[in-house]
Amino acid sequence: MAGQTNKEAADLFREAYAKSQDEQDPLSSFRDQFIIPTISDLHSKTLKPSSQDQPQQCTYLCGNSLGLQPRLTSQYQQNYLQTWATKGVYGHFTEIEDSKLPPWLHVDDDVIDDVCDIVGAKKNEVAVMQTLTANLHLAMASFYRPTEKRWKIMIEGKAFPSDHYAVESQLLHHSKDPASSMILLEPENSNNPILSTQQILAAIDEHADETALLLLPGIQFYTGQFFDIPTITAHAQKQGILVGWDLAHAAGNMPLKLHDWNVDFAAWCSYKYLNCGPGSIGGLFVHERHSRVSAASSSSQPEYTPRLSGWWGSDKSSRFAMENVFTPIAGAGGWQLSNPSVADMTALRASLDVFNKTSLAALRKKSVALTGYLEKLLLASTDIKDCFSIITPSDPEQRGAQLSLRLSPGLLDNVMHVLEKKGVVVDERRPDVIRVAPAPLYNSWRDVLRYVQVFTEACKEASAKKSKETEGSVMVEGGKDDKGWSEVK
Repeated sequence: MAGQTNKEAADLFREAYAKSQDEQDPLSSFRDQFIIPTISDLHSKTLKPSSQDQPQQCTYLCGNSLGLQPRLTSQYQQNYLQTWATKGVYGHFTEIEDSKLPPWLHVDDDVIDDVCDIVGAKKNEVAVMQTLTANLHLAMASFYRPTEKRWKIMIEGKAFPSDHYAVESQLLHHSKDPASSMILLEPENSNNPILSTQQILAAIDEHADETALLLLPGIQFYTGQFFDIPTITAHAQKQGILVGWDLAHAAGNMPLKLHDWNVDFAAWCSYKYLNCGPGSIGGLFVHERHSRVSAASSSSQPEYTPRLSGWWGSDKSSRFAMENVFTPIAGAGGWQLSNPSVADMTALRASLDVFNKTSLAALRKKSVALTGYLEKLLLASTDIKDCFSIITPSDPEQRGAQLSLRLSPGLLDNVMHVLEKKGVVVDERRPDVIRVAPAPLYNSWRDVLRYVQVFTEACKEASAKKSKETEGSVMVEGGKDDKGWSEVK
């Protein structure tokens, strides 16, 4: 590596170095607050605990897909279940002295302040509700208002499929042809799948007169690129375009300032870096300038941004009056539909109570160092340099915890087989990308070192197998191999 001696590079691979970094890590104790699967548990077909005396923990680097379970989760869920079992419907209103959970009627209010800290919002700008795609639909129902002159929606050409489906269906709902109404941002170079800020700004300028809405991810799921949210938002808004952000890979991963960045709306999930469990509850941000509600008078209804409405978005004081008069809550809470899942909120409460023991600034500092260590190790692995390339930006300001590695053709299946066999958990995006995400709450320098060690072994095995398969398929003169057998395809 440039600027690094061979000895310095070699030191990075020493177990003693990784151990020393972990010992100096002020957040290292957080690892014990999560349940890390053992290798034997991963490979087991049952839920029975491992029979080994000291089973080895797996190397889990997949928080970008599903975060690990906090130890508080089962404790809090037991409190919830016991409340349900002993109080029944009274659980909606009863204060339980020996539980940290609020009455169910207030579970959404209970988490709002902490979630606002995660995304950088005012209390009236966030609602914890629904799921990510549902929230995008609810937001677009309010903020995609096509006109004769402005009707197009700009998104990435490689957007996460669910986002693409949501935008496409919104266009169809308004009788617009997606083929001519979706502006797809494509990388300028297929070998470098990054969308530069300048490219995005230029596309906004080119299509401004026809564009009603811009929807982008905070962090791109495939490449791990962190977009310049404030710059892109401000530029599009100057052109009269409303701007929404999918923060699935950014919430809990990067410090965000949605209010200060003047974002129109945003949505996120809670099962990745927020560690709330598969399919858990999502979140919605609506800037306060869009969520004001004028007072009703004797002769008029209150004025507010149109939305798809439900009873949980109506004024809390009259929610149970059953008068069929919708009086929206001022703020993002007015976009709520049904009462939220208390089980989901309980998992979120447990996760937030872990986050509350540190700060996003501290987590981000560790994340930059930990992902930087991963990058250094990979770049110093010269013996497998032909097996992969890193497609995530090298600038730490343009990425979160994730590095995406593009493998050479034909290696993915065999590499993943070895990683899984050795208890290294990452995820793949076919045809050739592996996503590796050291989460600062529970991952360590030794996790990163072990990943690179096993990955190196996997690449060598996969390359050798590919070479052997290639040699076996080479045709000799006459279409036969040295044993006289024709190749069968």
